[in-house]
Amino acid sequence: MTAETDAQALTQPLPAEVREQLILEHLAQVKLIARRIHERLPVSVSLDDLISTGVLGLISAIDRYDASHDVKLKTYAEYKIRGAILDSLRGLDWAPRQQRRRAKMIESAIAVLEQKLQRTPSEDEIAKELDLTVAEYQEWLSEVRGLTLGSLENAGGEEEGRDLLRYLADSEEDWPSNLFEKSELVRILAEAIDRMPYIEKTVLSLYYYEEMTLREIAKIVDLHESRISQLKSQAILRLRSFMSKRWPQEKGAA
Repeated sequence: MTAETDAQALTQPLPAEVREQLILEHLAQVKLIARRIHERLPVSVSLDDLISTGVLGLISAIDRYDASHDVKLKTYAEYKIRGAILDSLRGLDWAPRQQRRRAKMIESAIAVLEQKLQRTPSEDEIAKELDLTVAEYQEWLSEVRGLTLGSLENAGGEEEGRDLLRYLADSEEDWPSNLFEKSELVRILAEAIDRMPYIEKTVLSLYYYEEMTLREIAKIVDLHESRISQLKSQAILRLRSFMSKRWPQEKGAA
């Protein structure tokens, strides 16, 4: 029986030795999540710092875990680890203002074209709307890749919107209202992804569901790794644009 199994049977605080064993068992999960986030960031951001922050998220998950909610510790831990790392990055404000401005311009161009064309715009059409060449537009996508880290966590933008990740696991997750909202979120996301070009759907699927690295995906679809990064950034910005119009927003929500 593993320490996680033992923990799932407990509702009271864990013994120190069980808690320590759980932390050791899930360190690999912390490193994996930290590496996946780090590969989308500038080289100036320290991977070790992300791992250290992720460990704090893991400890928080272990201390607050309640098996009665029928959520696996690994699932809840992933939510807390990722959340802790993203919170630390928001605090650093590592992204240059120009990158944030360009990301918003791309998202706005996608929204305008979807409204005008009544379909998903192509890369060429987005570049033209921005008055850029395709090569210049792709360079913008490369620059803003790190900004897509939290794109779906706050679909209404940086100052408003809902934290979509909170629907993964929480003490209130079994409330009927939350279950309904979660099912609606899944439906809307599925609709958004279904509208995407095939290559972008493939990249998202391999990255988020198969948990492959950009390098591994590049080999499978026979494209350069930098191109895969661009396609992923573009796909996430498409999702942001789609979600901001269809997912209810709360003014002033964190």
